[in-house]
Formats: sequence, structure tokens, C-alpha cells
Amino acid sequence: MKEAADQEQLFLRHLSLVAPGTQLYEALENVLRARTGGLIVVGDTPDIMNMVNGGFRIDAEMHPSALYELAKMDGAIVLSSDAKRILYANAQLTPDHMIPSFETGTRHRTAERVAKQTNQLVIAISQRRNVITMYWGNNKYVVRDVSVILAKANQALSTLDKYKSVMQQSLTNLSALEFENFVTLFDVATVIQRSQMVVRIANEIERYIVQLGSEGRLVKMQLEESMADIADEGLLVTKDYCADTDKTPEEIWNEIVAWDSEDLLNLPLIARALGYSGSGSLEQAITPKGFRLLNKIPRLPMPVIENLVAKFRCFPDICDASIEELDDVEGIGEVRAKAIQEGLRRIREQVLLDRHL
Repeated sequence: MKEAADQEQLFLRHLSLVAPGTQLYEALENVLRARTGGLIVVGDTPDIMNMVNGGFRIDAEMHPSALYELAKMDGAIVLSSDAKRILYANAQLTPDHMIPSFETGTRHRTAERVAKQTNQLVIAISQRRNVITMYWGNNKYVVRDVSVILAKANQALSTLDKYKSVMQQSLTNLSALEFENFVTLFDVATVIQRSQMVVRIANEIERYIVQLGSEGRLVKMQLEESMADIADEGLLVTKDYCADTDKTPEEIWNEIVAWDSEDLLNLPLIARALGYSGSGSLEQAITPKGFRLLNKIPRLPMPVIENLVAKFRCFPDICDASIEELDDVEGIGEVRAKAIQEGLRRIREQVLLDRHL
């Protein structure tokens, strides 16, 4: 799971290097429009330097027009790891010819082999097809036009709104059941499933934002607005209901994040991840600890919420607690105790109202 997350971070870092608004993007666009083709290695590791033969040592600051002019020569261009300096131009690269490659053109075959051998980013610009292809390790990615990515991002935002609406309905229903103390494992697993779906769509949009670079500001603003009120809901539900004492709620949540789509549709599997087992377990009644609803009370910090949960153990007992009982909890005085009771009353009224709309 950690390896997959690291790979995703590496992918996003590579995408950010060639996103609109960067100098490298401007240079690649110039080469693309001129239809000269090019081979660019982003990395100055010893593995790269050992396979560079001939060419010219430049060691100058990277500028779009300079890289464009150097790309007119047949050889490869070698940039520093941060893509801020041009180290070599017109260089001949000699990767191990035994490394398998499924590319047909000489430039792309060399790019794929160099990437596999060094695990560095290699960019090949096709002269005939007018396409930019990125290679790193065993990965390959074809850079799409900004207009195509923007259309996909807007479509994803529309999908996010629909899934968010369904998730909010599930959360409202769960909140009402929590106040009534009628929650079942089915209700909890359903909310976590829908929360995960929303998070996955949001992660997909974040990918598009990275690819859009300076063109993705409006998409980023819309995503932040959409996720502002629900970003942590799924994790708080997990924290409320997890029964697995060997794992933290964060570990359980991240474990589910790594699942494929088919596993995510399996509600009993989500229940087992939370620490529940047994046939027919989805119908069993369970009681929340209270983290999520208490988190909705204004100016109530998480350390105080944790003290409340540690003292009363479950949400119904917190709701039934008197001012004096709340006042006994560390970090809560009489004023805050009254604020907690009033806050819970308002949340209950709002939830019951929303549920019948």
C-alpha cells in the first residue's frame, strides 16, 4: 500500500513538471508545434551520466527557447532532476539493448529502455504523431491536450456533485439513527462505501488539476468548495465505529482506500475491515462513540472530544449527560458544557428536519 502511494506521488511529481505554466511545458509545446521531435531525460544520476556518450556539455539554465533550439539536433537532451538546467545536448544514450521494449520508433524505444534501466523520467516527442510520451520505470503515460483534460475534469466535477448528494443523504440518515440509537452495521458500511467513492472521484480530479497546472485554478476552487464540508466525514465515521483494536481508524480507512472498486462494493468486507465478523453481521446494532457529531459543535476542539468519548464511551451517554457530568470532563467548564448540550440539540433538530425534506 505504501509502495502504491509512493508511485502515485512520483507520478504526480512528474506530471507537475510538464503541466501548463512551467517552462518545460512551454518548451515541449514549442517542439511539438515545430514537429522536430525530441528525446529529453530529466535526471542527472550516475546511471544517466554513465550512458551519455558524445554530445555537448551545456550546463546552462533551462529556458524554453534554448531547449527548443537544442531539440532540432538528433541526439538526446539531459536536464537536471529539477528540470531547471540543461546539462547535455545532442547526446547519444546507450541503454542496455537487452531490456525489452514494445515501442517501434528508435527514439521511443531508447526512451523506454533508459527509463526502465534508471527509473528516471524520460520524455519522447514523436515527430510524426505529434504526441508527448512520458516514461519512468516500467510506466508510460501519453500527455493529453489541455482541452481534453479540462473536459474530463468538468465531467468529473459533475459526477462528484451527484455522488456527494447521495453521500450526504446517507450521512443525514446515519445522524438521525445515531440520535435514536438505531444504527446497524449496514448503515455504517454504506456511509463508508459512499464516502470512499466521493474521495476517489476527488483524487481523480486532483490528478487533472496537477496536469492542468496554471489552467486548473478554477477546477481546484470548485473541488475545494465541494469537499469543504465532507472531507473528513468518512474517516470520522470509521473512528466512531471501528472495533479493530489492532489498527487505528486512519490505518483502516487507508486500507480501504487501497481496495479496488469491486471490493468497495462488498459491504460485508467493509464490516470485516472495521473489525466485525460473523454471518448476518450487517443487521447487528452498533453504537457510535460520538466523534463525528461532536465535531460539528462549533469551537469544540478534538482533544476535548476525545476526553468526552473516553469518559462516556458512547454517544447516547454523552447526549444524556447532565451539565454537572459534562463539567467533570477535563477541558470542559460549565459554559462549554452548556454549549455542548445546546449544540447537540440544534444538530438533532437540523438532522431530523433534513431527513424529512
